[in-house]
Amino acid sequence: MSDWLKVGTLEDVPVLGARVVRTGAGDIALFRTKADEIFALDDRCPHKEGPLSQGIVHDKSVTCPLHNWKIGLTTGEAVAPDEGCVRTYPVKLEGGGIYLQIAAKPVSRAVG
Repeated sequence: MSDWLKVGTLEDVPVLGARVVRTGAGDIALFRTKADEIFALDDRCPHKEGPLSQGIVHDKSVTCPLHNWKIGLTTGEAVAPDEGCVRTYPVKLEGGGIYLQIAAKPVSRAVG
């Protein structure tokens, strides 16, 4: 597994909002839930590649701003009846900092 990369602080991501981390592999969206959990997903909807970071965060999902697809933040899976998946990344919150594993297996977990 790769090393953890600090990409910001909890305060950088608004509650029920998102921030984008630009990487060589593409843009990764960091999402913050009401319970201060942080999730990381590719910043593109599996439907028409809409910017998920501009969507609405609710519970542990984000709604794409283009066509209202709901994407689960824990799995990256589209909520039925829609089908598709977006890559998720391991993320952890430590000492107020947000750390991301970009080269790790596509799996995400909540922190809080």
